[in-house]
Amino acid sequence: MNIGEASKASGVSAKMIRYYEQIGLIRAVGRTESGYRIYSTTDVETLRFIRRARDLGFSVEEMGTLLALWQDKQRESGDVKRVAMQHVVAIEKRIHELEGMARTLRHLAGHCHGDDRPDCPILDDLAAIAAVEKPAARRPALKGRHRGDIAPA
Repeated sequence: MNIGEASKASGVSAKMIRYYEQIGLIRAVGRTESGYRIYSTTDVETLRFIRRARDLGFSVEEMGTLLALWQDKQRESGDVKRVAMQHVVAIEKRIHELEGMARTLRHLAGHCHGDDRPDCPILDDLAAIAAVEKPAARRPALKGRHRGDIAPA
């Protein structure tokens, strides 16, 4: 089947299929004399596997690890579980961060009048944090001092 048919059958866009091939996540497939890619049923199963892993939020690197494990019939399920549980920890950390963001925004929105006045605690908070995180300006070198000199106490 051609790339369009493989895309439809797997749920992975043709653009992503080309990308996955380019980065080596999937093997380069055979081509017709006119240069069109030819995908097998096995290739489509691999693309479906990738699609499901991507839907679960695995990174390209993690998908590569999982693919290698899936294709290795001598694998140990403990290796697969380890990858999955590391991903669960990362997801739970992200959930915790997102919940913190939601609490902060809910709090700020609760203090915003939401009327026709220009004052807004949401924007004030964003501006205050931006000012604190601004990189410190470089201090000019003091004349007469060299690196390693210790300033008088």
